Amino acid sequence: MKKEFRDLLKERGRSELPAVLLASAECAPLSKTGGLADVVGTLPKALKKLGMDARVITPYHRVIKDKYADKVEHMFTFYARLGWRSEYVGIEKLVLDDMIVYLVDNEHYFGDKIYRGGDAELEQYAFFTRAVLDAIPNLDFRPEIIHCNDWHTAMIPMLGKTQYQGGMQEGLKYLLTIHNIAFQGKCGFDRVQDLLGVDSRYYTPEFMELDGCANFMKGGLVFADRINTVSPSYAEEIKMPYYAEGLQGILNARSAQLSGIINGIDKVVFNPSHDDNLPVRYDKGHLKGKALCKAALQEKMGLDIRPDVPLFAMVTRMTEQKGFDLVACVLDDLMNREDMQFMLLGTGDERFENFMRAAEYRYRGRLCSFIGYSEPLSHLVYAGADFLVMPSRFEPCGLSQMIAMRYGTLPIVRETGGLKDTVLPYNQFTGEGNGFSFANYDAWELRDAMRTAMDCYRKPEVMNGLIRSAMEADFGFDRSAEEYARLYLWML
Repeated sequence: MKKEFRDLLKERGRSELPAVLLASAECAPLSKTGGLADVVGTLPKALKKLGMDARVITPYHRVIKDKYADKVEHMFTFYARLGWRSEYVGIEKLVLDDMIVYLVDNEHYFGDKIYRGGDAELEQYAFFTRAVLDAIPNLDFRPEIIHCNDWHTAMIPMLGKTQYQGGMQEGLKYLLTIHNIAFQGKCGFDRVQDLLGVDSRYYTPEFMELDGCANFMKGGLVFADRINTVSPSYAEEIKMPYYAEGLQGILNARSAQLSGIINGIDKVVFNPSHDDNLPVRYDKGHLKGKALCKAALQEKMGLDIRPDVPLFAMVTRMTEQKGFDLVACVLDDLMNREDMQFMLLGTGDERFENFMRAAEYRYRGRLCSFIGYSEPLSHLVYAGADFLVMPSRFEPCGLSQMIAMRYGTLPIVRETGGLKDTVLPYNQFTGEGNGFSFANYDAWELRDAMRTAMDCYRKPEVMNGLIRSAMEADFGFDRSAEEYARLYLWML
């Protein structure tokens, strides 16, 4: 244990770091639809290195059952109250890569999609909330802190402090992490009463009411002991109406308990010197392999094999939140005026998918798209591209820019959220930087940033310096874990 943590423990009259239970709708590698799963699947392992017992509780989704059923240990069974319903709960235990995961089993709620959407999803995670709270006293583990993630688990602090008075749940500390405030879990008050039996005195703006609806996220923000989000800049942004999705009032009221911790990436999984998905491996001192990966990517995607042109790439959802409307606005201008290549890996809005298909026809050999997702291909894109484009309207943290830098691919980002916190824009006077950025949500600013990147590409000395700087940046989860450990200690 680091001296810093020994001193903090002594200051608080403790002999050991707190035990933490992370509650989440998904957890990599068991179940994953986005960055939330990566955080929940990586943080406990990083905390363990610090001497902390951190475990996960998550639904026993069908995708987990299909792959890991023979590795789980059944712990206990009970029936949870969900309004007028009495629902089966099985608690299973899985040890995977030194991480202990408790799985909440119910075939009705978790036997299909991770997220069912609409009211069905609301009921899914109301059930999960109740099951977690009822299971806690019976686990072979005594957490002091429950670390909740996004709206799917945001009602755990509220219920723990209002419906479990006198139980151990009331005495626990609750941290709520906001991964994306755009998703809040909204329903009518009759529905939240039907599912969770919330007392009507909490149906007010002081507690969980927002715009005439019950709001799961707001309930969590009111009752959690601490609130954090996944980058310092996003923690400041969500106090403003443009980013807060209506929750700026409670976030400003609780600003003293709100902070941001930047996410990290798994440096073992994302490592160009040991990545089995690459045809050639490389590191910052031997970049010839990166050039060979570029040629392999160009060949695989039907692009002209040209080392002399910059290859811009996106690994993204094609949505306005990810800034794809800006890309669609300037792509033809860039392709017609510049000697460059562009590729995309991802899915999204139908109009943007069709835009990419049409563009691929117009610029065959110079532009391509893979409408879908492939994890091995994404690794090759991160290694083979010269630049990764991320012009997001908002981005709580973002992982792609960190992964790209790990592979020596320079990000081009809008200065928002975690993108602003992780990408140091190129300074033409000092040569410093690990990528490129632009300030306003403006297509022509994106175009200019991409042109600046092209100018650097034509200057090998500048480009190599930026690549080295990007690859030397440390975005591992160890740093994030230390910040979470401090936050947990401050909560006690």
